[in-house]
Amino acid sequence: MALIYIHGFNSSPASLKARQTCGWLSANAPDIPFYCPALSSKPDLASEQLQALVETIQGPIGLIGSSMGGYYATWLGEKYGLRSVLINPSVRPYEFMEEYLGENANYHTGECYTLEPRHVTMARELDVVSLKNPKNYWVLLQTGDEVLDYHQAEIKYADCRLTIEQGGDHSFQNYERYLPDILDFLQLSLTAYD
Repeated sequence: MALIYIHGFNSSPASLKARQTCGWLSANAPDIPFYCPALSSKPDLASEQLQALVETIQGPIGLIGSSMGGYYATWLGEKYGLRSVLINPSVRPYEFMEEYLGENANYHTGECYTLEPRHVTMARELDVVSLKNPKNYWVLLQTGDEVLDYHQAEIKYADCRLTIEQGGDHSFQNYERYLPDILDFLQLSLTAYD
């Protein structure tokens, strides 16, 4: 199995959870190929990047998506039938993106870009209204998320495996303690390819 970590909006492969995932795999499962692409902040380009990556990988793939990365992971999961773990996922990112219209800079890289109304529309076009196979998703939520209303994800993913922790924040505190279970959950996808 290969693992793709999908970072959130305005983030990068330098995010803490991406680094924790990479470090844990290096120490505990070095045979699992790990990918964490630096995604464009523009949804059309990010979705193209992710599709191209998925289509170049041979064999089973598991996804981990954080925040808007969870939105992308849901879209990819439905498109390609992939198992996904979503961490404080954004359910309707096209709503908060309107606050970022205009000039922005990536939190990690400092790269400047312009977000336009058409990018918000493109994000909306990736929305998955209903899940074909809810058992392919495990959603990790913390109620203290200061960026997103966790209730939105609780409702959207109600038929999926849900873990809701009291407190915490948008970064999902102590995420790394879940990595062994995350890998176990994602590796169940191997049976789908046998």
